[in-house]
Amino acid sequence: MDPTYRAQDVLRCHLCETPVPLMYCDICHIHLCKACVGEHLSDLSKEHKVLPFEKRGSIPKCPKHSTKQCELHCEQCDILICLQCVSTQEHKGHEFVERVKKHENQNIVIQKDLHELESFIYPKFQETLSNIPVQKASWDKNSQKLTTAIEKHGEDLHRQINAVIMKLKSDLDKMDSKHLAVLDKQENEITRKISNIKQRITDLKKLLESNDVSRVCAYKSRNSDFRIISKLEISLPCFTPHEINNEQTYRQFGTLSELSIKTQELSYTLDSPSAEFSLPCRPPVDKTIDGLSSLVKQFVDEPRIIMDINTEYGGLNGLRSVASLGDEAIWISGSNDKTIRLYNLRGELVKTRQTKSGNVPQDIAVTKRGAIVYTDNLDRTVNIVRKKRAHEVITLRERLWGWIQGWRPLGICSTSCDDLLIIMVSDKKQTKVVRYFGLTEKQSIQFDTEGRPLFSPGGIKYICENKNLDICVSDIDACEVVVVNEAGKRRFGYKGRPNTTEKQFKPFGITTDSQSRILIADRYNHCIHILDQDGQFLRYIDNCHLCHPWGLCVDTRDNLFVTEYGRGKVKKIRYSF
Repeated sequence: MDPTYRAQDVLRCHLCETPVPLMYCDICHIHLCKACVGEHLSDLSKEHKVLPFEKRGSIPKCPKHSTKQCELHCEQCDILICLQCVSTQEHKGHEFVERVKKHENQNIVIQKDLHELESFIYPKFQETLSNIPVQKASWDKNSQKLTTAIEKHGEDLHRQINAVIMKLKSDLDKMDSKHLAVLDKQENEITRKISNIKQRITDLKKLLESNDVSRVCAYKSRNSDFRIISKLEISLPCFTPHEINNEQTYRQFGTLSELSIKTQELSYTLDSPSAEFSLPCRPPVDKTIDGLSSLVKQFVDEPRIIMDINTEYGGLNGLRSVASLGDEAIWISGSNDKTIRLYNLRGELVKTRQTKSGNVPQDIAVTKRGAIVYTDNLDRTVNIVRKKRAHEVITLRERLWGWIQGWRPLGICSTSCDDLLIIMVSDKKQTKVVRYFGLTEKQSIQFDTEGRPLFSPGGIKYICENKNLDICVSDIDACEVVVVNEAGKRRFGYKGRPNTTEKQFKPFGITTDSQSRILIADRYNHCIHILDQDGQFLRYIDNCHLCHPWGLCVDTRDNLFVTEYGRGKVKKIRYSF
């Protein structure tokens, strides 16, 4: 049995067996009474570290030199070491701090962390947790409101459908009455003539039987009165039900906006014990979408290129339009090429599609279903690519006295409800924006409230729809971006910032992001302008070595794709958190 222990497990001095020793050698791991401390330290064959018993084990041994205690902390390796470790190659040139000093510093850090957790982090999490039931209640209230609105709209639609049915039935009743009246009239007329014919037959038989020479010689035929028979040709009415298109019915009835849930990550600095939470940069603007809280994303300090895609465009076949296909690929088109190409984000060519006419596509866009559509300026058509082939869906050309005329489509975009917005110019130098649903023209935007043209005649123009349903047009000839609301009423125009750029503002490609910010390619100043949804300038992207930027689009994560006309490159830029 260990001599330091007895049946009652009483600790004893290792040298004299005095019970309950008050000291402990942290290197030799033995218990000592105060009287034996001197004797133990007199053994100079090894190092000793005698401490009060309650502080035993507080000084770790060196993992490399087991008989040595850790007296220093290596700042580079972030470990405790002994004095012997200092001279080893492993720690050559490193900085060292005394263990006691490091211990004191770490205690301060721990105290600050504890204070931060107790005073700031924990209460904020509690506050956030307590807000969730409020959000749930708001969601339930909003859902009930939407349910009521949907049911009411459904009842209105049912009433309208019933009114249509009643009108059709009423129209059919009127046609029945008219049809029967005509048939009754003809029946009476034919019955009368049949009676006359029967009488005539009787009279002619009597004449033949009479052998009256005078009457027979005086006979004049009147059969011509009966040779014309009026026969009605009636086209019976029929009911032709239109095909019920479930998707179109859904859109015509109304749509629910998509659920938007965005996470705001709060950060703060703890400058003093009473410091409160402070958001980085400028405070985000709080918006409410469908009863949920959404916070505007912030700009990164410096926009940066996160990908370069080299394409076969460039030189005489400049790279123009770009359209994002989800977050994995992009469609692009050039200035002297009938081919539209799809690249993945590894810079690999995935597939190509040819225009139907063989002309250069003026602009391209991707629909909600992922189909590629393009405008053919020379052929005056809008086309969609299905099953590897282009199909004409909208024709703007007209033939008058052998001459082809009409409108020429320029820029195109697909809207949030899958309409197509097309900006077009006429041979008469007029410009307008037209909204199409399928083949049907739903809206035309051309003049302001005073009858003046909203857009300059001719030239290159691009178009996009903002998240707030505004329509944004880059009008190169006017040196202006024109923004109208969903109804077509002018909201504002942006003509650049003349004192901050070397050359005149000439807007080319235009797009918007998830925060309703408007991004504009300034080709001749080699930069991108970013505006808020009300036309206020926010910042430039002018540090990414852009050269003649032309086409723009963003993906779902607000990464910006920019085409460089002459270089034939597509740059993917991160400009927002």
